[in-house]
Amino acid sequence: MCRAVADLLICYFLRGQVLVSRGFGRERNERSIIRYFTVMKILIVEDEDSLRDTMVRSLEQEQFLVETAGSFSAASDKIGIYQYDCILLDIGLPGGSGLELLKEIRKQQLSDAVIIISANNSLEDKVEGLNLGADDYLAKPFHLAELHARVKSVLRRKKFDGNNWIECGNLKAETEQRIVQVGNTELVLNRKEFDVLFYLLTNKNRLVNKAALAEHVWGDYIDSANSFDFVYSQIKHLRKKLKEAGATCQLQAVYGVGYKLTDS
Repeated sequence: MCRAVADLLICYFLRGQVLVSRGFGRERNERSIIRYFTVMKILIVEDEDSLRDTMVRSLEQEQFLVETAGSFSAASDKIGIYQYDCILLDIGLPGGSGLELLKEIRKQQLSDAVIIISANNSLEDKVEGLNLGADDYLAKPFHLAELHARVKSVLRRKKFDGNNWIECGNLKAETEQRIVQVGNTELVLNRKEFDVLFYLLTNKNRLVNKAALAEHVWGDYIDSANSFDFVYSQIKHLRKKLKEAGATCQLQAVYGVGYKLTDS
């Protein structure tokens, strides 16, 4: 079987596993093979087109990978299949309430952070949303700078115990400024190289399947890919740069499965 076909079969298999394990109303499966810490991937659940588009452009400029849903059913489908760092959740949606989605997210014990964005700024709604498990509540209208700050604050709390830096051996990466250092020397990476490295860093010493890596770094674009050659290319360049910089962490490949970043 050629490598491209084998890769696609792995991708389809993993997506089937995610669908079973995360789908609302479905029996949950053991998530050990697909439970990964995500890399700055955000879902915007908002039915107002202009606001949704503005949020997408703004967050993409902050180097987040952004996906969207404009209705209750579309959001339920995406949350049931994929995993996100943070979900920006409007309450008033066509087809249902965002609070019902929040109830399902917490009922399924999913780790996705949730920030409610709502035009209703009443104390009762804030209390209800926070009591249901929301990580924050942002009332409309809001400044985009405040949105960025809220998202980054939630991610620091949920993913990095409040820290901006994550380390592996003599290598460390900063989450907001996207800085990588080996020792005291900065390592220059392009955007995707950083995204791949950061994903592997948050999964340090874990085997990461290449299909999961591709989906979390490239998002929905993976649907149009015929193979994972673009992943191999980024890994090759990243490994070369790490070696030349004298990084002590090792980027290991497990043939036919994926990659592992280790600190020894």
